[in-house]
Amino acid sequence: MISAQDIEAICLGRHPDPFSVLGCHPLSAQHRSVRCFLPGAQSVTVTDSQGQALAALQQRDARGFYEGPVPLSDGQAYRLHAQWSPNDSSDIDDPYRHGLLLCEQDIWLLAEGTHLRPFEVLGAHALQHDGLEGTRFAVWAPNAQRVSVVGNFNFWDSRRHPMRLRRECGVWELFIAGVGIGSAYKFDLLGPQGQSLPQHADPYGRGAELRPATASIVSALPAPAHVDPQRGPRNARGAPVAIYEVHPGSWRRVTEEGHRWLNWDELADSLVPYALDMGFTHLELLPISEHPFDGSWGYQPIGLYAPTARFGDPAAFRRFVERCHASGLGLILDWVPAHFPSDAHGLAQFDGTHLYEYADPREGYHQDWNTLIYNLQRTEVANFLIGNAVYWLERFGVDGLRVDAVASMLYRDYSRQPGQWIPNAQGGRENLEAIHFFKRLNEVIGAQLPHAITVAEESTAFPGVSHPTSGGGLGFHYKWNMGWMNDTLAYMARDPLYRQHHQNDLSFSLVYAFHENFVLPISHDEVVHGKGSLLTKMPGDRWQQFANVRALLGYMYGHPGKKLLFMGCEFAQVREWNHAQSLDWHLLQDERHAGIQNLVRDLNQLYRSEPALHALDCTAEGFEWLSHDDAQHSVLAFCRKGNNAQAPVLVVCNFTPEVRHEYRIGVPHPGRYQELLSTDHSRYGGSGLCNPPGGIDSEASPWQGRRQSLVLTLAPLSVHFLVLHS
Repeated sequence: MISAQDIEAICLGRHPDPFSVLGCHPLSAQHRSVRCFLPGAQSVTVTDSQGQALAALQQRDARGFYEGPVPLSDGQAYRLHAQWSPNDSSDIDDPYRHGLLLCEQDIWLLAEGTHLRPFEVLGAHALQHDGLEGTRFAVWAPNAQRVSVVGNFNFWDSRRHPMRLRRECGVWELFIAGVGIGSAYKFDLLGPQGQSLPQHADPYGRGAELRPATASIVSALPAPAHVDPQRGPRNARGAPVAIYEVHPGSWRRVTEEGHRWLNWDELADSLVPYALDMGFTHLELLPISEHPFDGSWGYQPIGLYAPTARFGDPAAFRRFVERCHASGLGLILDWVPAHFPSDAHGLAQFDGTHLYEYADPREGYHQDWNTLIYNLQRTEVANFLIGNAVYWLERFGVDGLRVDAVASMLYRDYSRQPGQWIPNAQGGRENLEAIHFFKRLNEVIGAQLPHAITVAEESTAFPGVSHPTSGGGLGFHYKWNMGWMNDTLAYMARDPLYRQHHQNDLSFSLVYAFHENFVLPISHDEVVHGKGSLLTKMPGDRWQQFANVRALLGYMYGHPGKKLLFMGCEFAQVREWNHAQSLDWHLLQDERHAGIQNLVRDLNQLYRSEPALHALDCTAEGFEWLSHDDAQHSVLAFCRKGNNAQAPVLVVCNFTPEVRHEYRIGVPHPGRYQELLSTDHSRYGGSGLCNPPGGIDSEASPWQGRRQSLVLTLAPLSVHFLVLHS
């Protein structure tokens, strides 16, 4: 019989190896000792798989520990019949009769931190095991003394379902029959010194309760999504990529129901057709992984594998992705591997040690956001993150990941004063583990999901962010051009009277425009926290403010680089973005706001239809200055070029409120140039001062070092697009 010490540890929920005590253990060739712990049971009988009684167990402890010999052969299935009261009984599968659950190959890949799909092994998986429907739970907690599954199926009682430790990799496992899709659960742990820890949500949980509740939800593992062969080409450097950045919780709300969020199906019915009508090629969603605090906008995620319950379950999100793709719209997710919040139910000190985060606050604490930093020196932690990237791209079929706060990961001294950071092994400031992580991340994605893209939000001059790893780069496909964004918005915020002294703010971006594969972002960060909306950043009276917005958007679409525009900017939202409110759609009743919306729609159409505006977006061969030194008149002119047979497009910008009559520019080719779009068109709320619709013939009058020139009318605060007709 088992010792009193072992019984006491089981009854207290503190036994480190419950499988050595509970379950079925040999007594003789014909008998096994069966032991179970069922708090509240008045009696327990062991039955065979058909329900026939084999033997009653003896109560060894009034708290619910039972033990006794049972006529069972080796490997024979059995069940436990528990009598709870005279009128209440149930038949229970004994979780402790099952053998090892995880295969050796998975165990060793997890131990090495090289499992490409750790989400297939860890977490909660509803499946059939030994002929029974149930859920296999597995969690990495190598330093815990004991880990239990608790949930709405066991009264959240940590004594009832302690797990088995696979010491080779520090993973705990348990199969519980009868637990299925929709069950709520957490992990209850004892730390290395036997201390009780806060109950944790599952790091690999694929579903989560709606905040403020914090449990994980057993959810089906999605099958790999179908990949349309056209998806890769639509994400490529030579393709038009125009991204509409959206916060799903505040794009639009149902006002008649207390300003509630739209769910995924409602967003599919409204957001997807809107983005298509506006001509965008891709949606980009602010982080949708589960997060406890609405005000973080998703940038402080707890459940990295769980689509937030705010908008529906994981199946609903997958339907949303499918609707995007069925409509020809790509989908990019904002992804946050840089840090995580310290909420008690999350990853912080998960097993009583600094498991996921660096232990030293000089490495593991993010001062800007009061969050914790992933310890990328641990291969298991890096694998957790890389597996998560694969999960979203493969199992939901999203087109790409925009990786948040890359600069904060690349530098150990990021936002730290001297003495607040630890140099790397070579004495430098670069985070060598993060550099290795990004290279492996992009190599894995490139090998496993070649259609998908990664986009780095990286605000420094770190070299080779979007260069192949084979050439020493980090391997991202694109990088946000933060320099262009900062310089351009600073320029546009100036009174036009003084712009002539800051022409370099615009021209400088072309010095480095082809060092990386850039995305030009006017993102959520630029219209919040007191920065003002895009419209209110602009100088002048209301007419000039709208004209400046139109000029900025025209310049952005003419400039080399893929495009990104945050929601609300496409119709000149007046107030700052507020995550707790819908966009101000009523503004579209005003023709000035409707005009901005018309302009963005037409710019997207122009960008997509004219290869010269996108085919060579990321190479110097696609750009040629025509005039960048007329600072006196704040005029810029350049030529966008495609491949050999594609007509070049001229882009001419006037950043003053003055009309420039008979303004001459040199052009690279003779012929007739037709104006495709003027941001001053009356359709957009402008003055309607455009060039002749039939086109303008070049003249054999040398100008600006070219043999041919054009004479144009430049409307006030405007951008003109002209194409050469053969």
